[in-house]
Amino acid sequence: MPRYALKIEYDGAPFSGWQRQAEHPSVQQAIEEALGRLQASAPRIAAAGRTDAGVHALGQVAHADMARDWEPFRLLEAVNYHLRPRPVAVIAAAPVAEDWHARFSATGRRYLFRLLNRRAPAALSAGKVWQVRQPLALEPMRQAAGFLLGRHDFTTFRASECQAESPVRTLDRLDIEEAETPFGPEIHFHVAARAFLHSQVRSFVGTLERVGAGAWAPDDVRRALEARDRAACGPVCPPQGLYLAGVGYPADPFT
Repeated sequence: MPRYALKIEYDGAPFSGWQRQAEHPSVQQAIEEALGRLQASAPRIAAAGRTDAGVHALGQVAHADMARDWEPFRLLEAVNYHLRPRPVAVIAAAPVAEDWHARFSATGRRYLFRLLNRRAPAALSAGKVWQVRQPLALEPMRQAAGFLLGRHDFTTFRASECQAESPVRTLDRLDIEEAETPFGPEIHFHVAARAFLHSQVRSFVGTLERVGAGAWAPDDVRRALEARDRAACGPVCPPQGLYLAGVGYPADPFT
């Protein structure tokens, strides 16, 4: 059966997350149902990573085995037609080898977190950002973020229900930038690693916000990391500002 890679964009607000669930709508279910309209049996798809309820994607990647060959553009158009009106779109499709896997072939994941830093309510970006009304100091946050880079035991920054066998991960990037947007002043967190633990990015951002607000010193983040204790983590920020921005592969299947 021919295998296709799909690059997917979605608004996570109406869904219980990526993974299919028996009683709640999921992004996986929406795409599988759309694919099922194209052939007799709906294929099961596998994704590069599972996103939680309320988390968005700019470049999620999944693969599907289809019953026949498709011209990629025709497949993209057909799936998007059957996805309407749900806020999910396949933005690229490409044939891949039978042993190519969206998750296991991936060499890295990139996340973006958007924090709206203003007092006025978020009228247009509500549900797409985490709004923090008090001013935040970026330099202490950047100093604290430096302690998290590299290979560490991230027990402090993973959810208690995380099912990963090991808490050890290598964090390749954690950049914090000011961004003037049409919606107001935002702080963007750019985070990259080969793989992440459950709620790791949201744990980072929630903790770093406390540093920016002056409630924590940068060195408190180092001590929290070294504690290897979930109780030492700062507050976990809400999901709506988090975006799966992209997935890396040895060769980009969409070029």
